[in-house]
Amino acid sequence: MKQFLAVYLGGPNGADKSGWNALDEAARNARIQKGMQAWHDWMERHAKRIVVAGGPLGKTKKTSAAGVDDTKNEMTGYVVVEAASHDEAARLFENHPHFAIFPGESVEIMECLPIPTA
Repeated sequence: MKQFLAVYLGGPNGADKSGWNALDEAARNARIQKGMQAWHDWMERHAKRIVVAGGPLGKTKKTSAAGVDDTKNEMTGYVVVEAASHDEAARLFENHPHFAIFPGESVEIMECLPIPTA
């Protein structure tokens, strides 16, 4: 089995585009409850495939030859899963609560490749 890093993405306009910001507090709280249950169910359903449960991501810093700076990106969380193929790993995230219930935009899945030897 191969390992794949899945990164949850959500841009700054996702909450507006999805209608999330238009929900009143009661509707938003109900959606949060529904979404968290769906996310828990997803994690439970795929427990044998999850290598690293991951979690939400906070603010971003960038380190380069120029030093350390604050920066922004659309990454909001991550998980590492196991699958026989890239396509199989990607299919695990079809209709995922990140974008099916919450205002997330997508999940990007990439294979974790071995470190090349010298």
